[in-house]
Amino acid sequence: MATLLSTLRRWARHLWLDERASRRWLDDAAAERLRQRIAAGEAQHLGEVRICVEASLPLAWLWPPPADEADLAARIRRRAVQWFARLHVWDTEANAGVLIYVLLAERVIEIVADRTLARQVPPAQWDDAVQALQQGLRAGTVEAALTCAVDTVHGWLLAVAPATSGQPNPNELPDAVVRV
Repeated sequence: MATLLSTLRRWARHLWLDERASRRWLDDAAAERLRQRIAAGEAQHLGEVRICVEASLPLAWLWPPPADEADLAARIRRRAVQWFARLHVWDTEANAGVLIYVLLAERVIEIVADRTLARQVPPAQWDDAVQALQQGLRAGTVEAALTCAVDTVHGWLLAVAPATSGQPNPNELPDAVVRV
């Protein structure tokens, strides 16, 4: 009975939240400041950073109901990877794209990185970045937490793929926050 009740609650959250929830959670002014922060950081390295805030999963992603929390976590990771592909974050010249994905209905964060960065940053540092972002979001400091996460990723990209003086460094992907 408890499993059925938790499944119904989960579905209700996912049905209730939509794009408007993403826009309330991260308003236009904050999204613009984050866009500017991303653009300024990308001018210093060869990476591309995207933020995607998704209010809820399509119900097809919740059926059949997850067997346990690990199953749910794996589904959410797959969804983040799907957004990584959909937003073409994997398709950068230096293979140094990073997606910061937030799923509001589950209060979960995933950071997905392309090969260049994924190979260079130890798993513990990824976990620390996700935990710091999670703590900031729980504290209600949404913009500050996302800014900190963006700055952390920029720092890694500066160490791994710095821009070279005199070499072109085109902005390959939009810097705007995706809110769906």
